[in-house]
Amino acid sequence: MAKVDLWFVMSLIAILALGIVMVASASISVSESIHNTPYFFMGRQILYLILGVSFGFMMLQIPTQNLQKWGILLMLLSLVLLVLVLVPGIGKTVNGSRRWINLIVFNLQASEVAKVCMVVYVSGYLVRRAERVRENLIGFALPLFLTSLFLIFLLMEPDFGASVVLIGTVIALLFIGGAPVYQFIAIVIMAVLVMAGLALSESYRVKRLMNFVDPWADPFNDGYQLSQALIAYGRGEWFGLGLGNSVQKLSYLPEAHTDFVFSIWVEEMGLLGGVVLLSLFALMLSRIFKIGHRALMGARPFAGYMCFGFAILILAQVIINVGVNTGFLPTKGLTLPLISYGGSSLIITLGSLFVVARVDIENKLASKGGESEERKRKSDESIDDGEALA
Repeated sequence: MAKVDLWFVMSLIAILALGIVMVASASISVSESIHNTPYFFMGRQILYLILGVSFGFMMLQIPTQNLQKWGILLMLLSLVLLVLVLVPGIGKTVNGSRRWINLIVFNLQASEVAKVCMVVYVSGYLVRRAERVRENLIGFALPLFLTSLFLIFLLMEPDFGASVVLIGTVIALLFIGGAPVYQFIAIVIMAVLVMAGLALSESYRVKRLMNFVDPWADPFNDGYQLSQALIAYGRGEWFGLGLGNSVQKLSYLPEAHTDFVFSIWVEEMGLLGGVVLLSLFALMLSRIFKIGHRALMGARPFAGYMCFGFAILILAQVIINVGVNTGFLPTKGLTLPLISYGGSSLIITLGSLFVVARVDIENKLASKGGESEERKRKSDESIDDGEALA
């Protein structure tokens, strides 16, 4: 079997290793207070990593052609999960949001499944309806209509952050698939206006916007979380306090091991550490985009679109999480992929990345097959020329 892109694999391993280290460090205080042991969350994260890698190897065995055939089914399945999570007795509520389904081993976050399944569905749609997307407004609007159904259920949880990531990824895929620029711009403007309206429709979202603008106006109440995150950055300076030496993780910064783990990382490893981590993400994502581009150039559009979609999902979450941590964006409940504590995000993200690895393998096998056919053709031509000369 062909080997997977080395830089992609090495950057992924490095990010996963840093994730385990940071969950162990950032969760010590909360783990000790809740479970009377400092490494409870680290142990769980290692379990999630094992499950994620196992799930990933299962996905690695599935040809991308099968995923293309299952696209509609996967989309419907994820929609059912979004409905089930809202059913009392099935959906689990945490911090006022009903986003999880208890699977005993871990809590499945339906939105994580929905984002990945929609990428698979839209990638297949762009192949099946390529001309309609490029030439017909209805072809462009249909996947957006389906996405709006997903957004309704996501906002009922509520999960505003996942809604932004999902609609942004679908619009980006449609643009990559060849949708006219004027339609793309119109939809982007419309989406921004709708999301802005939704953000202002709830009082708690308005408070978050106000706190984002000036967290120091109320640093001990509504602006507490962001102000504590900014203090972490100030402590970290250029080179950090040293691994394990964070002060903010000692019950000062809420959600230090989940949504705000990047703040703890920078406090302990400094601005330099933050740049290193973001550089690893940039390297991994650049390799995914390259794998997707190779698939497109090799006349395998579904695989290419799917790689682009998975990369955009991760990129959007990294931008939003880091933006929230640094105070450039309003506070949203989005984790840092592969780094923050959480079973659903880690397992589903690893599953999608192993699909990328499968695409890379298929790219190389297809390339070798093409080279063999080319050599055979040239050999046949040389034989024909020899016979002609004879």
